[in-house]
Order: sequence, then C-alpha cells, then structure tokens
Amino acid sequence: MHKTLVVGASTNPGRYSNTAIRRLVDNNIETTAFGIRGGTVSGVEIKNKLYDFQNIDTVTLYLSPKNQEAYYQQIVDLHPRRVIFNPGTENPEFYKILEDAGIQVVEACTLVLLATGQY
Repeated sequence: MHKTLVVGASTNPGRYSNTAIRRLVDNNIETTAFGIRGGTVSGVEIKNKLYDFQNIDTVTLYLSPKNQEAYYQQIVDLHPRRVIFNPGTENPEFYKILEDAGIQVVEACTLVLLATGQY
C-alpha cells in the first residue's frame, strides 16, 4: 500500500482526522500526519512542517478551503498521486492548481472509502 498524509491532523479523538489516522493504521496503510499541534495518534507522529514528508502517494485533507490556501504550493511540491477532499474541504480553486500539476483530485470521504474497500 502507498503512503498517505493526513493534513489537518488532530489528537482530539472527536475529530474526523483523528479517526482517519486510526482507520488508516488499522488497514495497514503507511500513514503520516501534519497538523498545527504536535502529538501522536495510533503511533503516528503529527508533524508541523509539510516539508518533513516525502514519497507521499495520497494526501487526505481535513482543512477548510480558507485554511488550505497557505499550503497549496507545499502540497503540490509533495507530488502526490492524488488529493482527497473530505466533506467540508471542497475547494475548486485548489482543484485547478492540483489538476494543472497532474495530481488527481478526489471528492470523497476517506472513512467511507476505507469502510467500503475503495481506498
């Protein structure tokens, strides 16, 4: 399985990003995480610099469109194969930037994709 980066990661168990990290790990998917605050979820360290990551296949977003803006170029520079926009993160402006860079845009829920075997 390819490496996934959870962007907008949180140590709060009530946040969807936290659940996503736990489910990715449970599905034996190599998982890394980026968030404003550090910490650890299911053995995955949450780092606060996007440039710390390499060889990312999938980025799954848990940031509002407004909060994504600061990270557009850094995410493009990771050269992921795809970026998953989870519910509430939809951002047509960022879709265009990613598609122009040859990165696949997916509007979906990571948790549903995992639960249905479509991840």
